[in-house]
Amino acid sequence: MAKETYKIAVIGGDGIGPEVLAEGIKVLNKVAELDGSFNFDFTYFPWGCEYYLKHGEMMPEDGIEQLSHFDAIYLGAVGYPGVPDHISLRGLLIKIRKSFDEYVNLRPVKLLKGAPCPLANVKREDIDMVFVRENSEGEYAGAGAWLYKDTPREVVIQDGVFSRFGTERIIRYAFELARKEHKSLTSISKGNALNYSMVFWDQIFAEISKEYPDVETHSYLVDAASMFM
Repeated sequence: MAKETYKIAVIGGDGIGPEVLAEGIKVLNKVAELDGSFNFDFTYFPWGCEYYLKHGEMMPEDGIEQLSHFDAIYLGAVGYPGVPDHISLRGLLIKIRKSFDEYVNLRPVKLLKGAPCPLANVKREDIDMVFVRENSEGEYAGAGAWLYKDTPREVVIQDGVFSRFGTERIIRYAFELARKEHKSLTSISKGNALNYSMVFWDQIFAEISKEYPDVETHSYLVDAASMFM
């Protein structure tokens, strides 16, 4: 029986990115070896800040088209001294994220066996959280304006974009995950200060929570959530 091959685009990027990815690829290859039913075909792309300094762009014009032929993208890190952060981030990471509509930023937090923990008297099973963040709207939308640049009247406007479609789908994703993993779900916002965007978020969270009566929910301002974490 032929093994299934997954085509992976590898972008080491900047700083520790290439080093971290090299170790990660070792793990992936070992997993494939132990499983025996699949393998990986890695293709490397030299895009990042060094590429920008040579070519004036973080990735070539047809970069997204090249990446569209792969099953997944394995990206290291973005950003390095000498290239403004808004250029490195938006020229590579955000461009990839928006082009492929990667709207879920999923970050599990667990205490690994043998890893030291700065908290006293904490067991491994005590640290088990998953953070779900919307990845394409909000401040990442890149909406705004720069008016009267380089004059005494200079004004900048940065808009956070919260669409019903985008807000509903990320909150529903979090509810589905909480139901699947039998976890409680906490909404974190700043509705006391952001009187349009985060109040809207809180409203949508309350609406969708009615569809999941089996999921325990909490809603905290980011200040309190940081203290509890």
